Amino acid sequence: SLINYVLRNNLSYALPSMREEFEFSSAELGWILAAFNYSYALFQIPAGVVGDVYGPRRVLAIAAVGWALMTALTGFAPDLLAASATGVMVSLMVVRFGMGILQAPMFPVSGGSLATWFPVGAWGLPNAMLSAGLAIGQALTGPLVAFLIIKFGWRESFYYLAPTALLVGWWWWHYGRDQPSEHPAITAAELEVIAANRDQLQTNLRPHSWREVLRERDVVLLAGAYFCMNYVFIIFVQWLFTYLVEARHFSILESGLLSFLPFTVGAVLAGVGGVVCDWACRRFGPRWGCRLAPLIGLSLVAILLIAGLYVQSPYLAVGLLSLCFGFTQFTEGSYWAASTYAAGPHTATATGLMNTGGNLPGLLAPLFGFMIDRFGWETTISSGSLFAILGAVLWLMVRLQPATDEFNARLQARAHE
Repeated sequence: SLINYVLRNNLSYALPSMREEFEFSSAELGWILAAFNYSYALFQIPAGVVGDVYGPRRVLAIAAVGWALMTALTGFAPDLLAASATGVMVSLMVVRFGMGILQAPMFPVSGGSLATWFPVGAWGLPNAMLSAGLAIGQALTGPLVAFLIIKFGWRESFYYLAPTALLVGWWWWHYGRDQPSEHPAITAAELEVIAANRDQLQTNLRPHSWREVLRERDVVLLAGAYFCMNYVFIIFVQWLFTYLVEARHFSILESGLLSFLPFTVGAVLAGVGGVVCDWACRRFGPRWGCRLAPLIGLSLVAILLIAGLYVQSPYLAVGLLSLCFGFTQFTEGSYWAASTYAAGPHTATATGLMNTGGNLPGLLAPLFGFMIDRFGWETTISSGSLFAILGAVLWLMVRLQPATDEFNARLQARAHE
């Protein structure tokens, strides 16, 4: 997850350098960003189905090799059509579209793997750790890529980062397994804990059927709520660095260092949110247990986003926006845990649908760019507050089936153990 996000969003930190070299408008930069977002969103459900069929070990290892190739091509492709800015833009869009396809399996397949590897009712924290990994990756991306750009150039920054995908792909193939029983280090006691209470999960969905998943009301609502949260998330991931340079007038290096803060806060609050989700599910059952963190987090996101945009001090703004992003991550574990409660053993397919909803805001990147050019940074980014509130409302409509009293009693007993 960490390496995935470094290689996914390093392009965002090269945007000011690319704008300077090729005289791109914000809308044109938005189209380059959108190429990834379109393919990534389009392939979420197919990626989840592929993960269910072929298993996470094989799918993620192959995908990581693809990340390395596309990262290297991001630096190389513009030189193929360097005769015009339009040619450069098209070449980058093609490479980013390919990167979106190859990165699409990451979270649906990982979500399915975590559902298999962790006991019933203990999915919030491991899914939150997946989110903490991406937040740490994003935190490292800013200062790392800014340093590489200043030291070597924006193209070279991609060449230096590409091999990390090959290393993580090899490590995953060496260590990862599709099922707990296949891992040489697993014990019989661990297998017993993981397998306990699996019969309590919904199993009315046919395996690998996205049509069945589309009929699951809670999964569709979660996809809508995830869209709302990720509307804010994608603004931070794809536009924060440029906002700090152009609206708050920090230097490239200083912006890279300051952009470290929101994602570090996000990594910490992701873990806290996962713990809250698992505790609340044991205490109140999955319906209100999964709702608690998103209702708190999204409400605070709406408030902190406005405060961070309109405060005068640029450093105070960074602090408030860091908390804002942190509370988007506070909600993450709940989304993925709720999908497992809703879909049971078909989690990879269900999370593919949910993550499709979560990545649809990325399709708005050209619109974001147009709005920045037309209405300014504050108006564009503050629209995220409305979506945060809408996301909280949608969570109130998610009605995960409450566990039986006997099931709750077993979860409580295991928690005390």
